[in-house]
Amino acid sequence: MVDERPCAVCNRPAKPEYRPFCSKRCADVDLNRWLSEQYRIPTEEPPDGEEPPPDA
Repeated sequence: MVDERPCAVCNRPAKPEYRPFCSKRCADVDLNRWLSEQYRIPTEEPPDGEEPPPDA
């Protein structure tokens, strides 16, 4: 089965050796986005400095 999804960064066809990216450059761009906190995973935690709501 061939994975036909495009590159996760530039939408060009992904290459098997860099999947899900098309090149080392796009893989590095994605890594930089993670390291510079441009990507975030949502949580249910309150922002820093706020008290959590009391349990009901």
